Amino acid sequence: MTPKERVLAALEHREPDRIPWGEHSIDHNVYEDILGRETLVQAKIKTTRAMWEGRRDEVVEHIKRDRLELARVLEFDIITAQRVAAKDYKPTPMKQVDDETYESENGDIHRISTATGDLRLFKKVAPVNYEPPTLEGIQEKIDAVDSEPLPDPEDSVFEAVHHAVKEMGESHFVTMNVGGLDWPWFGATEEDRYMSLVLEPEICAKLAELQGRRIIRDLDLYAKLGLDGITPCEDLGTSSNLMASPGIYREMVYPWHKARLERARELGLKVLKHCCGNVWPIIDEIAETSDAYEGIQATGGMDIGELKKAVGDKLCLWGGIWHEHIIDADADQIREDARYAFSTAAPGGGYIMGSSHSLAVGAKAENILEMKRLRDTWGVYPIEPKSFLA
Repeated sequence: MTPKERVLAALEHREPDRIPWGEHSIDHNVYEDILGRETLVQAKIKTTRAMWEGRRDEVVEHIKRDRLELARVLEFDIITAQRVAAKDYKPTPMKQVDDETYESENGDIHRISTATGDLRLFKKVAPVNYEPPTLEGIQEKIDAVDSEPLPDPEDSVFEAVHHAVKEMGESHFVTMNVGGLDWPWFGATEEDRYMSLVLEPEICAKLAELQGRRIIRDLDLYAKLGLDGITPCEDLGTSSNLMASPGIYREMVYPWHKARLERARELGLKVLKHCCGNVWPIIDEIAETSDAYEGIQATGGMDIGELKKAVGDKLCLWGGIWHEHIIDADADQIREDARYAFSTAAPGGGYIMGSSHSLAVGAKAENILEMKRLRDTWGVYPIEPKSFLA
C-alpha cells in the first residue's frame, strides 16, 4: 500500500498493511535531532526573531524542506502542511525589555518560556472601551458570508501547502491544520467569556452560526488546494472535563460540526479533528462529526482502549503514544504505550499511530525512533498482540 492508501484504509475502518503514522505538530528540536541540522520550523523565539528581521523567505524554505524530509526519514503516512506568512508580511518587532521580556505596541508584556522557548503573553493590558458584539451586527456578518470572497488558493500564504501537495500528494495523505469552532464565547476577560455562554446564549448561538458558516464555506478552498483532509484545531476540554456544558455544545456547536462533515464529504475531504482534554460527555457527537479524532489526551482520562469500545466502529482514533512519555520517559515506556494502543485500538482498522498531542520541545529522538521501530514491527497487520516482544 502507498502511505495515502494506508491512511484511507484506517479512516474507512479497513485493515491496511501496517498502522499508519502522522503528527499534527512537530517542534524544531525534533527536526534538528533527527535531520542533524538547525531549522526555523516551529523554532519558537528563533522563528519570531527571523520574521522580525525580514527573513520570511528563509523561514518558508525551511518549512518546505524540513517538513517533507522528516516525513521521508520517519516514513510518516500523513503530511501536515501549513499556511505561512504572506510574501509582503512585515511584522513590527516588539520592544525588548530584557533578555526574556518584550513589550508589544499596545503595552502587553510577553516573556520567553523557559520550558518551550515560545514568546508568550505574560501580562495583558486591560481592553479599553471593549464593545461586545450585538445580534444586529452579527446578523449583518452572517448575511454577508456567502458574498465574502474565498481566499485565493494561489496566495503566497499557501506556498508550503502547494509544495507539499506537489512533492508528496500522490503518495501521501496531505492534511492541513485549520481554524474551527469550539466555544462561541465573547468578552473582555476570560471570566467574561465563560459567563457569556450562560448570560448571553442568543448572542453566543449567533456567533456559532457566523463561524459555522465560515468554516463550511472555507471547505471549497481546501478542496481547491488539493488536500486530502483538514485538521480543525478545536480544544473543547480541560484535563478533567469539558470547558462548558454538553448541552451548550449540542445546541450551539454540534449542528455546525455535523454540517461541516457533510459538506467535506461532498468535496472528497476527510475531517481529522484535533481536540485536547476530556471530552467523554460528547464523544458520541465527536464520532458523528469527524472521520478521525487526534490528540487523544490520556492524562485527561481519554483511554484509547475504552474509546475503541465506545466509538471505534464510527471514529478513527489517532494517537496512543503519550506526549509526556515521549519527553520524560524511556523506550520501555514507549513500548508499553504502543503495546496497549496497538492491541486495543488497531485490530480491525480505524487506528493511526501518533502522540497524544505532538512531538514537542523536549521530545527525545530515541523515543521517536522507537515509535518508528514499533510501528514497523508490531504494527503489521493482522495485529498479533502475543508477538509484542521487547
